Amino acid sequence: YAMLKHDGVLILDQRNYDSLLDDGFSSKHTYYYCGEEVSAEPDYVDDGLARFCYRFPDKSEYFLNMFPLRKDYTRKLLRDVGFQRIDTYGDFQSDYGDGAPDFFIHVAEKAYRSYEDFAMDYSTAVQTARDYYNSDDADNFYFTVWGGEDIHVGLYDDETEDIRPASRRTVEQMADRVEVGPGTHVLDVGAGYGGAARHLARTFGCRVKCLNLSEVENERNRAMNVEQGLDDRIEVFDGSFEDLPFQDNHFDVVWSQDSFLHSGDRRRALEEVVRVLRPRGEVVFTDPMAQDESSREDLAPILKRLHLDTMGSPSFYRRELTRLGLTTIDFEDHTRQLARHYGRVLEETERREGEIEGSVSRDYLEPMKVGLRHWVEGGNSGRLAWGIFHARA
Repeated sequence: YAMLKHDGVLILDQRNYDSLLDDGFSSKHTYYYCGEEVSAEPDYVDDGLARFCYRFPDKSEYFLNMFPLRKDYTRKLLRDVGFQRIDTYGDFQSDYGDGAPDFFIHVAEKAYRSYEDFAMDYSTAVQTARDYYNSDDADNFYFTVWGGEDIHVGLYDDETEDIRPASRRTVEQMADRVEVGPGTHVLDVGAGYGGAARHLARTFGCRVKCLNLSEVENERNRAMNVEQGLDDRIEVFDGSFEDLPFQDNHFDVVWSQDSFLHSGDRRRALEEVVRVLRPRGEVVFTDPMAQDESSREDLAPILKRLHLDTMGSPSFYRRELTRLGLTTIDFEDHTRQLARHYGRVLEETERREGEIEGSVSRDYLEPMKVGLRHWVEGGNSGRLAWGIFHARA
């Protein structure tokens, strides 16, 4: 760090020891150097030692003892010495899609940039979502029709219940799963209009930081915090959950509702969540997901609507949360509520179409109704999943 110029970049390559450690050293994975002439195989691995056997073309063998640095610990070291932004990629031999890469490559920037500048670096998926939610059409539609302060999937007592109480019930049931009090620091990731943050601050007296990519929604959030006398306990930040502008080990609870769906790199989003979580902290979130057995073809209409390549799944989140060291991972399945919620939004949209035409354009409403029907169909066909995840660090 000291030798780099003020705008310098460090590129650091490290072996994926996480995979070796987390898989219980159950396989003899072979790594190659300079083609296939030189190989390296793990001979012994535990939390403090990785011994590799190197084999050369002349049949000679050499052993090298190394410390198995985990990826997140390396990222922590980079932050500790002063690097502000660190991007981590899979190695050139892997697309880092489904499997684990052999190596990680960290790209760490020394140059200081304010977190406002990071908006220029949003991933394509996040930028697409940001542009969408910043539009006047989306803002007016979600605030008027979807649920007001709570613009997330609701938990309905019956088929005809109003959207707003059902959406608030989701917040209340999520809050029942975490320990929150006056001294608790909560991060709401993808906070929307901040309804959950205000419920938590008002009910439990905790402090909440809201992070959300839509500046338009954030302005509504700030205004409602002032109107309801909660601006002393709630702060609102513009930003992406793929680059959280907060220090490590900062929050007791990380909360998110139906937001990770919009990420093009959910692994990174979860890594950021765990990075800012304190020891023994809690994560609680919901997300519209694919069922574990659903194919990309099954999800094509929804993926096209969201400009995404993939969706998460219950098994994906269980696997990644376990990989990141979280325990007591619970998933409360409420999949049937997904189709019910989107069905209710569709019904309200059609019922109030004449009322909202003045504030929401026809060019927005027609694709929205088509998209809502895709969600209802996907939920009823068993291709989608939704529910409440809860885990502890």
